[in-house]
Amino acid sequence: MIALSDYLILGAILFSLSLAGIFLNRKNVIILLMCVELMLLAVNMNFVAFSHFHGDTVGQVFVFFILTVAAAEAAIGLAILVVLFRNRRTIDVEDLDTLKG
Repeated sequence: MIALSDYLILGAILFSLSLAGIFLNRKNVIILLMCVELMLLAVNMNFVAFSHFHGDTVGQVFVFFILTVAAAEAAIGLAILVVLFRNRRTIDVEDLDTLKG
């Protein structure tokens, strides 16, 4: 049987990989969004593991709320990227750091 600590270790590994991806890759916005999604999924896995091992469904309810926010974030983020690519012909973070009215 898989223990709670195994799920927590896997969640910590996924969370640290996504955190490293955010800090190491600051050039591509799509990869940054994917790292944020991986971070949210690591937290969701911990919620489900705690919910299962404690025998209640509160953690699973929080997972549905987090998945809703993650889906909205992905849709809005990709829409913003499409508009930026149409206007500037790049999605490189270093090229998008200037703000113009």
